[in-house]
This record gives sequence, structure tokens and C-alpha cells, in this order.
Amino acid sequence: MVNKAKFSKASGKHGPRADRALALFHQGFNCSQAVLAAFAPGLGLERDKALRLAQSFGAGMARLGETCGAVTGALMVIGLKYGKVRAKDDASKEKTYRLVRQFVDRFRAKHGSLRCRTLLGHDIGSARGMKRIKQKGLHDSLCPKFIRTALGILEDTI
Repeated sequence: MVNKAKFSKASGKHGPRADRALALFHQGFNCSQAVLAAFAPGLGLERDKALRLAQSFGAGMARLGETCGAVTGALMVIGLKYGKVRAKDDASKEKTYRLVRQFVDRFRAKHGSLRCRTLLGHDIGSARGMKRIKQKGLHDSLCPKFIRTALGILEDTI
């Protein structure tokens, strides 16, 4: 069962957004979908549209093992919150890029990489890699940690 305590860096606990994200992940949605959908209501994005938008970013972008889905979901959240919508609004663009770099630096410092295949230790895009990931239970043991990290950094950022 998901802990209902409010997220705190000191305690390692998490709050309602983490509860929503982890519930979605455990229902079968990918990391990117879970992170984006947890923030979607507060950003004016319908849950179903958030889930559709983030679908292709799961498993390191469609099982390519590239950038972790929790990271790509978080970057979409930052873009929705601060992204440029007027051609001459370079201040928003620069703020968005600065926040993305800060997010990436913190995530990488905690987990050592942004790459799904590196984080899981196996290539999620290959049959052999997927078999090992399943045998070792890595999807269920590691991915929720990456989601929690992404949510914690986002809570601090936005």
C-alpha cells in the first residue's frame, strides 16, 4: 500500500501526487505517464490527454532504453508550467531550460544516469534484457524509486 504521508526530503515520505503517480504505475501505466498525470490537473491538462501524451516516452522512449520515463514526464511538467508560448518570450525559454538542467543534475546525482537501460542495468528494448528485468523484479523495485525522485525534485522546483 502506498504511504499517505506528505513528501519530505528529510523523511523520504511522499504526498498526494506521489500516491497518484505510484497508483497509476502499479495499474500498468509507464513512468512517464505516471509522473505527468500526477501533475496534470494542476497544469490544466486532462488526465487522459496526459496519459496519451506521455505514452510514447515510457521505457526510455518506446522501449529504446534511452531517457528514463520518470525524467521525460518531469520535463513535460516543467514545460507545461513554464514553457514559452509567445515567440519573443525568451525569458520563459531560459527559465524552462534552467529548471530542466537543475532537475537533470539532481536526478543524475541521485541515480548516476538518466538512461533507462543504465538505471535498470539491462537493455529494456531487447528480449534478453526484458527477461532479466522481469526475472530480477527490477521494474517493480527500481522504477517506483525513479518516480519518487522525479516527483520530489518537481515538488521542490515548481
